[in-house]
Amino acid sequence: MFGVHGTGDTSGYGGLVRATPAPDRASDVAVRPYGGWFDEVADQLAPAQPEVVIHRGEITFRVRREHLLAVLRTLRDELRFELCSGVSGVHYPSDTGGELHAVYHLLSMTFNRRVRVETSAPDDDPHVPSGVAIYPTLDWHERETYDMFGIVFDGHPALTRILMPDDWPGHPQRKDYPLGGIPVDYHGATIPPPDERRSYS
Repeated sequence: MFGVHGTGDTSGYGGLVRATPAPDRASDVAVRPYGGWFDEVADQLAPAQPEVVIHRGEITFRVRREHLLAVLRTLRDELRFELCSGVSGVHYPSDTGGELHAVYHLLSMTFNRRVRVETSAPDDDPHVPSGVAIYPTLDWHERETYDMFGIVFDGHPALTRILMPDDWPGHPQRKDYPLGGIPVDYHGATIPPPDERRSYS
């Protein structure tokens, strides 16, 4: 079924694996001049020494986590990026020393401009400073990123799970999280693991 050979199990429990390479940082970094207003923004963020990536006409600033809050403040206060629409988590298990990425999406309603800010943290120290004091819209987004990826946002006013139960083990959107085989008890109904309930033969 669906062109899968072998067990036919499309749940992933049967061991279907797809390698996801870490981003190739060296080949992604753009060089000046970036063009248009990109140079103006890059000049303002220069003290943080960001890596600049331009892909498909969009700009991303990669910064070290210790510079994250200064970069967000500069974008809000000096460059008029009034809205941070959220933070997304990404997990690159092969990006040694920076396996967990937090990606912020910002919009300047004044100038109709969009930028991304990306920072990373290692698996063994998954801490990133919270941006809630700068952009209050990050409150629930940081909670979701913590819940799904395990990134700890230091300084968040109430960093608790938002989607999964408080006692849920692990973080479901990480690439090392099992894709199936976990029996679930939901409101008194027991849902067996996928390998026990699906058969395509």
